Amino acid sequence: MLDRFLQSVQSRAFRIAQIAVGNADDALDLVQDAMFKLVEKYADSQENEWTPLFYRILNSRINDYFRRNKVRNRHRSWLSGNEEDNEDPIQTAPDPRGQTPESESQSDESMEKLSAALNELPLRQQQAFLLRAWEGLDVRQTAAAMSCAEGSVKTHYSRAIHSLRESLGEHWP
Repeated sequence: MLDRFLQSVQSRAFRIAQIAVGNADDALDLVQDAMFKLVEKYADSQENEWTPLFYRILNSRINDYFRRNKVRNRHRSWLSGNEEDNEDPIQTAPDPRGQTPESESQSDESMEKLSAALNELPLRQQQAFLLRAWEGLDVRQTAAAMSCAEGSVKTHYSRAIHSLRESLGEHWP
């Protein structure tokens, strides 16, 4: 049963982590680490608790990633090598729906604009938006996943929506 849950969230969790950290390899490591921790610590929990627990673990791993990188970058500021992003296997997979190149091009442009706008959001707003809009968690579950109050989730989500509407304008259907 836990295997099915992990399969159902793996691609969305990967995308959330990739948007947050900007690197596919690091995102994959974060998602795998979160999955291992969920299985290790919470396999006996009830099924309805897995989603907020998993995203809480993932968000903790993302925050830890930023903390570690801040310390590393402080000591290695002389290294300025930018790693190129590897190709995203999800983006390069053939379209099973057979969309036309024109519609796919328009959709790709919209997704690029959305991805860029999401990357501009502060981390907490980004997390609130992705958990609420993409994952479909309610306010209570999102608050549990983000380790904050429900009011904070509402504030972060509202600010994210306003920022996205302002920055996307006509680019988003």
